[in-house]
Formats: sequence, structure tokens, C-alpha cells
Amino acid sequence: MSENHAMITAELVDLDLDRTATTKEAAARTLAERMVALGRVTDLDGFLADVAAREAQMPTGLDGGIGIPHCRSAHVTEPTLAFGRSAAGIDFGAPDGPADLVFLIAAPTGADDAHLTILSSLARQLMDEQFTAALRAVTSAADAAALVSGDLAADTAPGAEPPDTGAEGEGEPEDGADRFRIVAVTSCPTGIAHTYMAAEALENAAREAGVELTVETQGSAGFTRLDPETVERADAVIFAHDVPVRDKSRFAGKPTVDVGVKAGISRPAALIAEAREKAARGEATAPARPSPVDGAGDSGDSYATKLRKWLMSGVSYMVPFVAAGGLLIALGFAIGGWKIDKAPSVAEHFVWTDHTSWAALLFQTGGLAFAFLVPVLAGYIAYGMADRPGLVPGFVGGSVAVTIKAGFLGGIAAGLLAGAVVMGIQRIRIPAVLRGIMPVVVIPLVSAAVVGFLMFLVVGKPIASLQSALTDWLEGLSGANAVILGVILGLMMCFDLGGPLNKVAYAFAVGGLTHPTDGSLKVMAAVMAAGMVPPLAMALATTVRGRLFTRTERENGKAAWFLGASFITEGAIPFAAADPLRVIPASMAGGAVTGALSMAFGCTLRAPHGGVFVVPLIGRPLLYLLAIAAGVCVSTAVVVLLKSARKTAVTPERDAADEPRVPVAV
Repeated sequence: MSENHAMITAELVDLDLDRTATTKEAAARTLAERMVALGRVTDLDGFLADVAAREAQMPTGLDGGIGIPHCRSAHVTEPTLAFGRSAAGIDFGAPDGPADLVFLIAAPTGADDAHLTILSSLARQLMDEQFTAALRAVTSAADAAALVSGDLAADTAPGAEPPDTGAEGEGEPEDGADRFRIVAVTSCPTGIAHTYMAAEALENAAREAGVELTVETQGSAGFTRLDPETVERADAVIFAHDVPVRDKSRFAGKPTVDVGVKAGISRPAALIAEAREKAARGEATAPARPSPVDGAGDSGDSYATKLRKWLMSGVSYMVPFVAAGGLLIALGFAIGGWKIDKAPSVAEHFVWTDHTSWAALLFQTGGLAFAFLVPVLAGYIAYGMADRPGLVPGFVGGSVAVTIKAGFLGGIAAGLLAGAVVMGIQRIRIPAVLRGIMPVVVIPLVSAAVVGFLMFLVVGKPIASLQSALTDWLEGLSGANAVILGVILGLMMCFDLGGPLNKVAYAFAVGGLTHPTDGSLKVMAAVMAAGMVPPLAMALATTVRGRLFTRTERENGKAAWFLGASFITEGAIPFAAADPLRVIPASMAGGAVTGALSMAFGCTLRAPHGGVFVVPLIGRPLLYLLAIAAGVCVSTAVVVLLKSARKTAVTPERDAADEPRVPVAV
């Protein structure tokens, strides 16, 4: 293990820390000074500040007399281990008292996977009692370094005791057919030590308990997702983590023990027992919604599926900016009137007693929030493709799109370009000397420069011209063309009820609000009106023909009144999930009618959200409400007709009695 040997040498070992250190800060400084002397750390105080920051997140003392202060730092030139031993013990915050074995683990920011894997191997060794006993018995710095590097086996080290093999057959697993199965995920803020120590402790405890346990370590060296079949077959789940679990939705519906990572190290047997008890009681977690980038672009997905996930990642992060910025702008207009956009900057002119100044404050704050829309869209599309390294070029490319007036189309192109560039850079074989600075210097520098060049000089201008042509087309829409666009937008808004197609239509409408014209304001009005139709129609249908719906659906119908009025299209999802072949076509029919009427009436909207609560900001509000009412009536009529055509219904009497629902012929 030459690489591991290079990480620790006799010069990085201090077998008598008591001479210089009685506190954890002093111990870290003593060991760090040895790293500085060997050129492994460039700035002692800066490195110690990073160690202290990590220590502040969570104490690094472990049961069994072990302290493992560690961090990732820009002041570290290569992954390094330093080991110290204290006869008196040093308090690192472990529940069972001070530590006599202290490991200082230093990893560069962006350390390569091979080195971090070796560091994780050390972390697992620390859970081996024979290994720690040998470290306590060793008498020379060279032997200690050899033990840690793996060049000297623990059972052959000077002073080591022979291993206790225990009683014959002890810890043998149960018969595979009856074996209890657990999957676990371990993670910690730096992903170097605690992550792998918890995994090792859980695996050891599982062997002793005769349990089949598979661990996913979400560490600094990256992670490989558990096989879906392994997760499916598992009887229970253990999360031992101090950072969010990636792709947590995979484990939904299973008995789950959720604790901090140190609990996985200090009481693994108790966690396994708790998992078995929860499984015996039939406890299960509720289904979880995945985060926008969980599983984005999994290797088994088709390109079209990956593209949809990447775009949805950007849209999902953009929507809060839309809501906050758009509603602030709308409030500014509502309080200050239509000329509020001409008001002077509130940073230079603000009168506390003047309502116009307050309106200007809201309007200008909303405008700043809106200015982030395209950069956030581009940044998080790139994030969905390439994870954190994609953020810098994505945001830069999105900002270029704003500068050259390429709009949302430019933002989408910038995000895809940024993600592709970063993924390309990551495939290049890099000399070891550059690996430490790749994530913080090389990738951001090169990718931002490439994306900036492409957006400014290659693809940006054609996209800006296309965006300008689209804006001119919207501005010139009238008569039949406007109605057709309204029909299309209405169908898109109601097809998947908040899904990808719905979000595409919504993003198209919101994009027009960044540089509002009469045409773009009409589009925004049509999109919001159509999106309100499905939940309102289901609410009305459950009211006028309740016998066609279950009791649960009738209860959902009551909530759908408010959801629809608030422009939350997802309020119709429970109905569509139960009966998609009738609910979705009915919703689309009503949405198309509403979108067409809104465009035909020439209704406009300056707010991107709010439903009936922003009626004062709607141009021709009475006709707008009429368009919504017409679509709701159409959807209600269609869904009632389709459900009635089945010639079955649920009787209220049996449903109310909570008895099994039996279809009764009408």
C-alpha cells in the first residue's frame, strides 16, 4: 500500500502528546505542525481554522478512546494522516471519556477518489479492537506508521495479543431463507471518517446478530447507489447520517431507523434491534417526494428521460423565485398603480410616509428576484447534469443569456452547455498534482470561460434572435391565432396536472414577464386561468354528482375549491390518479376552452401566480372569470358524463358506513 504509506510516515507520529497537548486544540496543532514541516499543509492557522469549523459541526470523539479531528481544506496539498498517543487522554467530546488515540486526517478540497478511499479504509480499521490495541502497545513511531499504512499486521505488531476467535460458530448468519435483511446509509459532513466507521460498526453488529446488512456509504469519494433489488428485498432501513440522504425516496414505505452518524458507531447493535422491532410492528415511513436532482440522469435512463430530468431540475429551483418576485411585483402595481415601474430607485429616494415609496420598494425587490430566473434555471439544469461543479458555469451562462437578451431559451441552452462542458472536463485524465485544485479552480475557470465564449459568440446570438422573433409573434397575435395558442396552452396545463408539460407551459408564460408586452401578458393570463380549471371542476363535480365519487374523493373535493382558486393545479391529482381515463380528458377539455376564451377576450395578467387573489391585477377581470367558469362547467359536464357512462356508482350509504364499497348499477 505505497499510496497509504505515503500518507503517514514516522515523522507524522507523536507517541507522547502529553508533552505538548492537554486539549484537543493543542493536539491538533501539534500534529498539524508535523504536516507543515513535511510540506503537507501550507498555512497552519488556516488549516486549524478548518479543523475547528469541522469540530464545531459535531464532536469527533468516539467511544473506545479515539479522537479523529479531520477536515477538507484548501491549505492541504495532499491527503495526510498524523497519529498521536496521549497517556492522560484528551477530551474530544466522546460519551465514554477522553481519547488516548488521536488521528488528524487532512484531505485537500476535491481530493481524488483513490486517496479518499484509503482514508475511509483507515476509518473502518479504527472499529477493529485488535488494531487499536496494537496502536496502544506499539513502542516506535516507525511501527505505528507501518500499522496504519498496512505494512505491519496488527496481530504481528510488537506487544500485540493473539486474536480472540470466540466460541466456534459464534456470529454465524441465520439460514439465508429466513435471514432478516437491512439496508443502511451512512454519511457525515466531510464524508471521510464517520461515514465509513459507522458502516463498519453496523456491518460488524449485523454479523454478530445474524442479519444480512448492506451499506451505502455516501462519502467524499462519491457513492454507488444500492441495487434496487437489494432495497426492494430489505425488511428495514437504517439511516446514520448528519447530512441529507441522497435519493431518500428509494426507501419509502419501509420500517426506518433515522439517527445521527455517531449513533451508528456507538450503538450499532441497538439500531439493528430497533429496526427489527419496527419491522415486527409493521411501522413504515410515508412515501417521500424526491428532491429535484435525485437520480437526475441515472445511467439506465434514455437520453429523452435524462433531458426531462435536467430541465425539471432547473424549473423546480426557479419556481420559488417566480412566486416571490412575481407576487412582489404584483403587489407593487396594486399599491402604486401601473406607473410604479417609472418610480426612482428606493435606494436614492424613499419617503416613509408615502405609499408610492412602499409600492416602489416591493416592485423593485420583486424585479431583482425576477432577475435571477434565467441564471437559476441555467445553473440548476447544469447542477442536474454535473452536480455542484455545474453551478458556476451554469449561472455564468444564464447571466450571459440575460445580458444578450436570449431569455429562457438562452437559459436552457446555457444550462445544457454548462453541464456538458463540466462532464467533458471530468472525463479528462488529470495529473495527480492538479487533482486537489480541480473542483475549486480548474473546473470553474475552464467551464465558465468555455460557456461564456459559446454563449457570447456562438449560440447566444441566434437564440436571442429566436427569442426576439417569438416575442414579436406573441405581440402580433390576434383573432384565430391567439385562440389556437390559448387552446394549446390550456391543453398543456391540464394534461399532467403540474407535471413536466404543465411546467413547460408555465415557464413559457413566466418568461414573458421578464420583458412584459401585451402579448406575453395575455399568455400569462391564459396559462393561469387554464391551470385553475381542473381542481375547480373536480370540486364542482363532487358537489353536483357526489354519488359518482368515493367519500375520500368528496372530501378532497372540498379542499379542491381552495386549491383551484389559488392556481394550484395539483389539487386535481388525487382524482386523476384514481380515474385518469376520465378525469384527464375532462380537465383538458375545460382547460382548452378557458385558454381559448381568455386569449379571445384579450385578458392580461402581470402576476405569475395567485389565482383569484390577484384579480385586481387582471385586465378585463369579469371576462377572465367568465372564461374560467366556462372551462370549469365544461370539465365538470365531461367528467360527469364519462363517469356516468360506466353505469356504476358508489352508494353514499355504504360509503358513509365505512363498509367495503360495492359498485351498484345505475
